[in-house]
Amino acid sequence: MPSNEYLLFGLGNPLLDAIATMDPEILDRYGLEANNACLAEDKHLPLYDEIAKHPTVIYLAGGAAQNALRGAQYCLPPKSTVYVGCVGNDKYADELRAANEREGVRSEYMVTEGPTGICGAIVTGHHRSLVTNLAAANNYKVDHLKSPEIWRFVETTQFYYVGGYHLTVCVDAITALGEHAAEKNKACNQVLIESNYPEQMDNVSKYWDYIIGNESEAESYANFHYLHTTDLKEIAKYLALLPKVNTARQRVVVITQGANPTIVVTAQNNGTVQIEEHEVTIIPDDQIVDTVGAGDAFSGAFIASLVQGRPVSEAVQAGHWLASLCIRQPGPAYPYPKQTFVK
Repeated sequence: MPSNEYLLFGLGNPLLDAIATMDPEILDRYGLEANNACLAEDKHLPLYDEIAKHPTVIYLAGGAAQNALRGAQYCLPPKSTVYVGCVGNDKYADELRAANEREGVRSEYMVTEGPTGICGAIVTGHHRSLVTNLAAANNYKVDHLKSPEIWRFVETTQFYYVGGYHLTVCVDAITALGEHAAEKNKACNQVLIESNYPEQMDNVSKYWDYIIGNESEAESYANFHYLHTTDLKEIAKYLALLPKVNTARQRVVVITQGANPTIVVTAQNNGTVQIEEHEVTIIPDDQIVDTVGAGDAFSGAFIASLVQGRPVSEAVQAGHWLASLCIRQPGPAYPYPKQTFVK
């Protein structure tokens, strides 16, 4: 039986991150963009061999939601987080479990046929382009979530974090978490993604209490929903005022913009919104290793702060703090011995 010490439950696509610093020409060759993310197509598959052979390649436990859970665990007491997703029965899955165990995240993977998923992260300067081959991660089923062994964790945790890319995998699992959260007045957090899956987003948006995304993800959402604006505050306002099942909780939308101020829009009970901007502390270029995982670090510290009962303004500060630590590391990593956020 899980104990009550688990505070945060995460659902996403567990991946092995393969990170390499490469010449920008590779982006043009594979039709990629800096500071962007996409799911792998057939034309991208040779890229993974190129990354594997590159002298700078490193491997880390990854997948956006798993990175965020690791970031949250970095900020929380031991054994506070549990994470589910689907992996293959291979050495890469063993490496993911071992990495999570070292950092205090409990892995409760569904295991299926086929290889564990991989994310190729190409670093060019301070920018990164992510190309994800979900592989086994694409096979997650809601039956695993609803099994007695896993659902007990759902029942005993109060906060749920769902990676945006899981919208392409198992909407039924996201819906099950959202329905439970709404019924029990628990917090459900969803991450936006740049994708052409607006229907899946719209099917679950009514369960979102907190929405986290960056500027390009917000603009992508606006484009696919024909909002006819690139004004991030207007996009965040639209998201904040979407219909909601659990009206006992205000919806909060957070849009990060790299080194530019983070936008926070909170829906009020009277149908209006409160808009805030939070400045980001600029990190000198000579201290930045790469930006891979910075957004996940922000999300992890942000939700960890909410779990600890801190107000949204402090949660944003904590997110900025952990992201600033992450970009000083290679890949989506956090420094050890642990550092502590002080507001």
